[in-house]
Amino acid sequence: CGPCSEVYYDRGEKYGCGEPGCTVGCECDRYMEIWNNVFSQFDNDGHGNYSELKQKNIDTGMGLERLACILQDGETNFDTDLFLPLIHATEKFTSIPYAENKMAYRVIADHIRTVTFALADGALFANEGRGYVLRRVLRRAVRFGRKLKIEGAFMYQLVPVVYEIMKDYYPYIGEKIEYIQKLVKAEEERFHATLADGERLMNEVIA
Repeated sequence: CGPCSEVYYDRGEKYGCGEPGCTVGCECDRYMEIWNNVFSQFDNDGHGNYSELKQKNIDTGMGLERLACILQDGETNFDTDLFLPLIHATEKFTSIPYAENKMAYRVIADHIRTVTFALADGALFANEGRGYVLRRVLRRAVRFGRKLKIEGAFMYQLVPVVYEIMKDYYPYIGEKIEYIQKLVKAEEERFHATLADGERLMNEVIA
């Protein structure tokens, strides 16, 4: 452990709460932490005793997407060129615009990026372990798609969009687009079939 410094950016009054005491640490969106540095200097034994580390270091982390949000004056990280192409592509599948249900669009954009990278790195949908987590991630996005009244499989069509955004830094995804799309589409269709069966049974019980 050790002392730390945090770098904040003041985004201006339009992102503030308007309260007189609004400052760094406020719950509003005006002050955004973009960088944190921890100067690891001590070993704490848990009883209040601090001994000097033989090898000290600096643990530093900058929020790249937060920085993009500031530079592009986005409302959130999702309102940047890292996510907006996915959001605009999703709008083509529904008559409900982004402004009317931002949460649904943001979940879909975030989750298809997660799924695309995971599958490209060798993960697979499964009933246990990381494959089960991946399956739940995709299905959560599909459920939000239903909130946008999107019928049928659509997530797989967003995979090429993820690649277009990231291709300069992760070109290997391009070699696996068709493979990833095939896996995502099959999983989507499987989930839609499960939902249809569940709705049929529910309607029978209600009747």
